Amino acid sequence: MMQGPHVPVGSAGSRPSGGPRPGGGSGSGGGTRTGPDGQARFTPAGQPVSGRDGLTWTAPGERQRPGHLGDAASDQPGAARAAAAEAPVPPAASAPPTAGGSPAKAATSVQPGPPAGASAFRRMKRSTRIAVIVIAVLALFAAAGFGASYLLYTRNYVSTDNAQVDGDRIDINAPMTGTLTRWTLSKGSPVHPKETVGRIEVLGSFAQPQRPIKSPGEGTVAVSYVVEGQFVTAGQELATGYDLRKIYITARVDETDIGNVRPGQLVDIDVDAYHGVPITGIVQEIQGAAAALFSLFPESNSSGNFQKVTQVIPVRIGITNAAGLELVPGMNVTVHIDKRTPVGSGQR
Repeated sequence: MMQGPHVPVGSAGSRPSGGPRPGGGSGSGGGTRTGPDGQARFTPAGQPVSGRDGLTWTAPGERQRPGHLGDAASDQPGAARAAAAEAPVPPAASAPPTAGGSPAKAATSVQPGPPAGASAFRRMKRSTRIAVIVIAVLALFAAAGFGASYLLYTRNYVSTDNAQVDGDRIDINAPMTGTLTRWTLSKGSPVHPKETVGRIEVLGSFAQPQRPIKSPGEGTVAVSYVVEGQFVTAGQELATGYDLRKIYITARVDETDIGNVRPGQLVDIDVDAYHGVPITGIVQEIQGAAAALFSLFPESNSSGNFQKVTQVIPVRIGITNAAGLELVPGMNVTVHIDKRTPVGSGQR
């Protein structure tokens, strides 16, 4: 296959072999070229020459592509390096000048990315995102409903869990010092007013007289503290009883809420031992002093370091419906006093 004349890539046109060389030189003995300083130089035959278009050629032969210097270039590596060193170096590109004459600096702007939470949310599956949104909406509605119910409840009720089942207490005490004899009481024993439940035998006397022990009221013995033949002193507590037919609730209401409590208001009672069983009652009496005044060790401020503490006021609540439950004194209860009860209305 025949080939046409070699045309250098990137040159303005083609030149037949033996034609004029760049820089004005001609012939086979060498050629001239114009250097970077504008002076014409003679190039001997066989030495590589670099043109302004970046191509190399060997005088007086044809131009060649870069890197293909021919046999003459391989025989004279020093001349090739010298010719390459004399080649003009294109100036480095610079930024266009600004209005003030100084070159403008390349502005690099950093665009803020989306928040990490938003990116993670967008990477979720569509079904997962819908589930998260539904759960968040349900939680919001639940919180709103709880807040609304709490506000409505506190608006209509005064509640406290500082309350217990109580009753009229019957204390049986020793009338004198001596030995207990003929003691007939135990837990659960019924007693009646002025009933003789035992005797005290006085020691040291010649006739050894005995003095009877009588019950001050009617009720049922809750606990007995003594046994037959025990030595007791005058005034010592021997037994305690309650009239279980007259059981009531003693609730201790904060002094900040006692202004909303009045006799005759209806009460819902929740006994811890019978949780969920509806028991109802009615406010009967509000004590005229704080409970701390009647405690065994009342508070005092003798040191001068006063700290204000919220006091509680005892409120007596009568039981109107015990739902057939056996309530005994000391049971813990929670009471809810209805503030909406009209004055004078105590029936359900």
